[in-house]
Amino acid sequence: MRDAITATSEALPEIWKGRANILALTRQAERAVIAPADAGGFDSHWRAAIAARIARLNGRADLAGYYLAQAGEAAPLASPDETGRDEREALILTFMDRVAALPRDIVAEDIAALQDAGVPDADIVRLCELNAFMSYQCRLHVGLDAIEGAWA
Repeated sequence: MRDAITATSEALPEIWKGRANILALTRQAERAVIAPADAGGFDSHWRAAIAARIARLNGRADLAGYYLAQAGEAAPLASPDETGRDEREALILTFMDRVAALPRDIVAEDIAALQDAGVPDADIVRLCELNAFMSYQCRLHVGLDAIEGAWA
């Protein structure tokens, strides 16, 4: 087993040469979901708070802290215990939590409930994009932690 770790560690600098743009593309995607040109019904503070919330649900305190620092007045929403400031937001937070924790359990009725609460389709897509990006970013950090552990 040690030989496989050593071989992998030695190959990593070569691997990174072909992937140098990953971090730049990840930052670009982050800007697109946290502070997009067209934010729809969710400003960047709200989005950052929800990103921190999703990071917490995925056990990534490092990412949660990063996004919490950007959340401004929406910071309380970063807590998975926070239920929302009104019924509509409570429904949205429940949806976001379920997508983050149990994406396979999302059904058409979940989307219909958001639509019935007055969330435009474009905003539903934006919510899903935020959740998808955070899933990617949490997994990326897990992978980077594993690489760092292999080098330690």
